[in-house]
Amino acid sequence: MMIFFIKPRCVVGTLIVAFSTTFFSCKQSQPASQDAALRFEGVIPRPVSATTTGKTFFLTSETRIVADPAIEGSAEVAQYLGALLRPATGFDLPVESASNANGKNLIYLAGANDTGLGAEGYEMAIAEDQIKIAANESAGLFYGIQTLRQLLPEAIERSELQQVSWEVATGTIRDYPQFEWRGAMLDVARHFFGVDDVKRYIDLITSYKMNRLHLHLSDDQGWRIEIKSWPRLATHGGSSSVGGGKGGYYTQEQYTEIVQYAADRFVTIVPEIDMPGHTNAALASYGELNANGKPTELYTGIEVGFSTLQLNKDVTFKFVDDVLRELSSLTPGPYLHIGGDEAHVTKKEDYIQFINRFAEIVKKYNKRMVGWEDIAQADLDANAIAQHWHSNELAAEAVKKNAKVIMSPASRIYIDMQYDSTTKLGLHWAGYVEVDHAYDWDPLTLVPGLSRENILGVEAPLWTETLTTIDEVEYMAFPRLPGVAELAWTPSERRGWDEYKVRLGNHAKRMQAKGIDFYESPRVPWVK
Repeated sequence: MMIFFIKPRCVVGTLIVAFSTTFFSCKQSQPASQDAALRFEGVIPRPVSATTTGKTFFLTSETRIVADPAIEGSAEVAQYLGALLRPATGFDLPVESASNANGKNLIYLAGANDTGLGAEGYEMAIAEDQIKIAANESAGLFYGIQTLRQLLPEAIERSELQQVSWEVATGTIRDYPQFEWRGAMLDVARHFFGVDDVKRYIDLITSYKMNRLHLHLSDDQGWRIEIKSWPRLATHGGSSSVGGGKGGYYTQEQYTEIVQYAADRFVTIVPEIDMPGHTNAALASYGELNANGKPTELYTGIEVGFSTLQLNKDVTFKFVDDVLRELSSLTPGPYLHIGGDEAHVTKKEDYIQFINRFAEIVKKYNKRMVGWEDIAQADLDANAIAQHWHSNELAAEAVKKNAKVIMSPASRIYIDMQYDSTTKLGLHWAGYVEVDHAYDWDPLTLVPGLSRENILGVEAPLWTETLTTIDEVEYMAFPRLPGVAELAWTPSERRGWDEYKVRLGNHAKRMQAKGIDFYESPRVPWVK
């Protein structure tokens, strides 16, 4: 049974309780509870501005969702909101279309004519009888919904009916991102993660307003995407993994399913085929790619830097062209990631020619080339994007060549790094990365010579040499990933560890409701 506590002066109308469907008539306004007020102040990433007015909106069985047809995609976002809220509330939450939403007890997804919000910003006005989320584009509506779900009780994250008063504190929120690129990377090459696992990860990152998922699809240990012109890449190269366990790969249909699932949640998939190093799975699949014409053995260890493609073989670039052609046709997003890191056995002059040739092929298929910062050694231009992971010098060199930079410093946000010496999962070659260390830095000032105009955004890579299940992935990602999301979304002047750790501590119940087995850092005041 759901119970509402009503002040004595409130005139209660018909009160019907049927499972979780409850409604009442009460004209007197109600002050926000302490929990609702804490949720309003505790949003992650922290909004640009938020002001509470101290009253309450109640989501009830009478609530409607109204979408403004003037905003392309608003109906789909409204349906997403309804699907998000129905399981825990049990309410029907019908979706309607209207240019103006009058009446009470509704959530209105409206158009805005506000250049300050950009394509992904939103403004939310919460009154006692209506919640209005206004945005210029449907992406902004979607991110407003991610804030709204955090303003509701944590039980909204559960997939079964909850007996809860669905209270939201009133107020106004104005919000838009600091960076265009707010990403997470999932390594599916060292250990394979199936379609459902990837969808789960997409849902988790989008709840914190991240909009890029970089899939590391190939490495020495496994090839994870079907290439029809080179079928053994998947069937043979995809059969292995670290430690010798079962491998796996995505059919092109499965990859397309992932891409669409992500796009429906405003996430762009960035596929990576790592070259010219990290290529043993390909070299084991096709002997003609090797200098001696013979296939290598499948590899299940974790050492790096021992494999390379052959610059002086025509078949090498037929292979590269075929792979990037098929992958680009499957990927509507504008990016192809060609790796380019740790090519230790590739001669430097050969490496430079490789990257230059890769860049030409990527451009041929109308994509932007992304690579680890090592590609700064080649002849980059403004079409290229370098991902900073360890060398300030290479990141600065990429900028000198007019490339943009993604900030992924290993010592800060490689979220497969162990939290401390007692962590059983992960590695620590880049150091131990506690939750505060992952959060307490500024992407705008970390690398000398880089300014705001050079930095495209922030991305948290998660490598899986030691991770075999999605639960293990989540344990390493949480609670560091929400902090990375805040680094990418929230302006520097609105961030600070001492304030953030309190908000993060209050998110423990929300992470529990999502079924996340997170690391309980002793540096965070957890509220469970």
